[in-house]
Amino acid sequence: MKVNLQAIQFEWDSGNRDKNMLSHAVEYWECEEVFIDTKKVILKNKLHSGQENRFILLGKTRRERLLYLVFIIRNDKIRVISARDITKRREIDLYEKAA
Repeated sequence: MKVNLQAIQFEWDSGNRDKNMLSHAVEYWECEEVFIDTKKVILKNKLHSGQENRFILLGKTRRERLLYLVFIIRNDKIRVISARDITKRREIDLYEKAA
C-alpha cells in the first residue's frame, strides 16, 4: 500500500513515547528508524480503523531488528500507537516476501 510519508515528522507525547519501551522494550527512535527501511511493508489496518485510518508497518531498524508498528497519520504527522518485535511466522513471511 502506498502511504504518503514525504517529509516525515513524528508526534510523540510522554504516553505513547514511553509505552512501547515499557511494554515491548522498543525505543521511540527505533520506531522512527523503520520508516526509512526501503523494504518496509505498510498495510491498512482495516479491523481497527475507526474515525482515523490505522496502518501496520513491518520493517527493520538499522540494527536489523524486525518491528511491527501500528500508526496513524494526524495533521501530517505520524503518531505511533504501538510497536513490538515481529514474532509471528506469517508477519515474518510477509516482510520477507516484500523484501
